[in-house]
Amino acid sequence: MGSNRAGLRQPQQNRSRATRARLLESAVSCLAELGWNGATVAVVAEHAGVSRGATQHYFPTREDLFIAALEHMAEARLTEIRSEAARLPAGVAAPTRDVVGLLVRLYTGSPFRAALQLWAAAAASEVLRELVVPLEARLGREAHRAAIELLAVDESAPGVHEAVQATLDLARGLGLADTLTDDSRRRGRIIAQWAAMLDVALTR
Repeated sequence: MGSNRAGLRQPQQNRSRATRARLLESAVSCLAELGWNGATVAVVAEHAGVSRGATQHYFPTREDLFIAALEHMAEARLTEIRSEAARLPAGVAAPTRDVVGLLVRLYTGSPFRAALQLWAAAAASEVLRELVVPLEARLGREAHRAAIELLAVDESAPGVHEAVQATLDLARGLGLADTLTDDSRRRGRIIAQWAAMLDVALTR
C-alpha cells in the first residue's frame, strides 16, 4: 500500500516541478517583453497555461515569482559556464577570446533583458531592491570565480582580479547595448580586441 502511494506521488512531483519551471520561464519571457508594469502575475500565469490560483500556490507574491525566475535563469547560465570550466584539464586555460565571449553571453538575451526590468523596478522599491541586490551580487561572484577557473590565472597576482572584474563590467555594458539594437557585429570586434588586451594584462 505504501509503495502505491509513493508511486502516485512521483508523477505528481514531476508535474509540480514541470509546472513550476514553466511559470519561471514564462515570468522571464513576460518581464523581458512587457516590462515590470506589464508582467503581472495574471499575465505570467496565462502565458504559462497555469491558473492564477495555482501560480500563487507556488509563488505567494509577485516578488517571489520574479526573483525565483531570475535565479532560475541565472543558475542555468552559470551551469553552462561551470560545465565549460569542468571540461578543461586542471590548470589549462581556455582561449581568452572564448572565455570573454562566454561571459558576454551571460549578459545578453532574454534573461538579461528581464533582469534589467527588475533592476529598474528595484530602483524605486526598497523591498524589491533588498531581494535583487543579493541575487545580482551572487551571480557576479559566481561568474568571476568561473572566469578565474577558465582563464587558469592566479587571482592573487597584481591586477588579475581587476582585469577579470573589468571583463564582467564590459560584458554587462555590451549586454545593455544589445537591448536596443542587434549589436552582434560590433560586439564580436570588441570581444576580439578585449581578449587580446586581456591576454597582455594577465601575462605581465
